[in-house]
Amino acid sequence: MIAPRRVHRTAGAVLAVFLALHVANHLAALAGVDAHIRFMDAARHVVRQPIMEAVLLLGVVLQAASGLRMLWAGRQRRRGALAWLQAGSGAYIALFLAIHVVAVLAGRMSGLDTNFYFAAAGLHVWPFVLFFVPYYFLAVAALFVHVGCALRRGGAVVAAFSAVGIVVAGLIVATLMGMVVPVEIPARYLATFAGP
Repeated sequence: MIAPRRVHRTAGAVLAVFLALHVANHLAALAGVDAHIRFMDAARHVVRQPIMEAVLLLGVVLQAASGLRMLWAGRQRRRGALAWLQAGSGAYIALFLAIHVVAVLAGRMSGLDTNFYFAAAGLHVWPFVLFFVPYYFLAVAALFVHVGCALRRGGAVVAAFSAVGIVVAGLIVATLMGMVVPVEIPARYLATFAGP
């Protein structure tokens, strides 16, 4: 049987390429929503291939499952702030991936293009903004913290990765909210948050 840590690192390496692309895509929105969508459309030529999507979904499942298994197995012997920071950030990433992947697949099945507007819509409807601001902010920050911890280079590296993650998370959330560039969410995306 393959060790969970090896599965976790292998799946993490595969996902790292996609996540770097995904974060870069969100940062492209700093130049406007059109820049974000152009970047996304170009990336989709690779990412939306059926084999690539299957690999990414398998990577998400393996990453979350192996991470949660290690989180549980190490609960008694985990020592030190960095070990707990790595475990906590990993647990949040697993939760985020479960929610986010299901939401994106559901959005696609309902006929929505899961683009910038899909991600941003909840940040423009009260009271959903109360969920989506911390949801996105913590996901991006946790990703950087988790990678910093995984590198095992000490507190200074984790602090640097964490600082970058906080800045990137803030920029992404502010952009999705329309605080950096003007954002007008189409009605069909806002309608997903309408009551019965």
